[in-house]
Amino acid sequence: MKQNELFIINKIRHKASQSVDKPELGALRRAWRLRLGIGDDAAALASLDPRQELLITTDLLVEGAHFHRRRHPARALGHKVLARGLSDIAAMGGAPLYALLSLCLPGWTGEKWLKQFLAGLFRLARQHGIALIGGDLSAGNRFVADIIVLGSAPRGRILERGRAKVGQILYVSGRLGGSALGLKRLLAGRFQPTDRAVRRHLYPTPRLALGRFLLEKLHAAAGMDLSDGLSIDLYRLTRESGVGADLLATAIPVFPSATLNQALHGGEDYELLFTLDPRRKPPAHFEGIPLTPIGTITAGRRLVLVGPDGRRKPLPIRGFQHKV
Repeated sequence: MKQNELFIINKIRHKASQSVDKPELGALRRAWRLRLGIGDDAAALASLDPRQELLITTDLLVEGAHFHRRRHPARALGHKVLARGLSDIAAMGGAPLYALLSLCLPGWTGEKWLKQFLAGLFRLARQHGIALIGGDLSAGNRFVADIIVLGSAPRGRILERGRAKVGQILYVSGRLGGSALGLKRLLAGRFQPTDRAVRRHLYPTPRLALGRFLLEKLHAAAGMDLSDGLSIDLYRLTRESGVGADLLATAIPVFPSATLNQALHGGEDYELLFTLDPRRKPPAHFEGIPLTPIGTITAGRRLVLVGPDGRRKPLPIRGFQHKV
């Protein structure tokens, strides 16, 4: 076994053994008691709580497709690989429980780089009470990280893409286009260390508390996270629901200095897109995050962009392409 593989195995085991449950997630942890974690051939969890559903998601982070190793810091990549999985749990109104991490390590990943990668991942894991319970290692020509995240939600009450209904109001959290702007500046090498757009791209915030708020308090009908861009993700939501949507160009909340094009088609914002019955009036903000109505769910399957002058045209579907 290579020296860097021994290092990362020991580092992961040490960090995982130090994970501490957050008090607010304690009841959920007991519902899925972890009997065996890292160290055996598989993790062992207790029987499912009949009042809960187990959520499982997986996501890949691939060198050359999702990041450039000369531009993206190792700490940010560790953060992002977990954030991507957590965002999927948030999109369904769930609470995260456990994660599994598998890595393909090329020759350029030395001990210092791996330390930074793990520091970014475990910092985010501690923030959300996540326990790393397993994974795998291999060697290859380029770096690949595969994260599996397990979470829970009340049985039969998760947010789904296929529940949007005609007449519902379409909302989005936060401001869009910041990650696309940050990636552009990062690859060009023209930015300051405090650049908010670059930080938005490198260290996305999974909207876990908001997802639970949408599920438990606002009783949102449909929802998903914006990983590949508003246009393509809205297409996915409406396709699953068998509906269309009118999107108001002037209502879309655009990140400072970003363009409307970046807000519509830029990926990796990891905000939440959701629908509400028009009789439900959400707050303008949740924990400082804007909640903005941006359109209406319509009959048929057409996606329409309504311009400032009221002119209607088909919404282009141009989502984010994973290539850097």
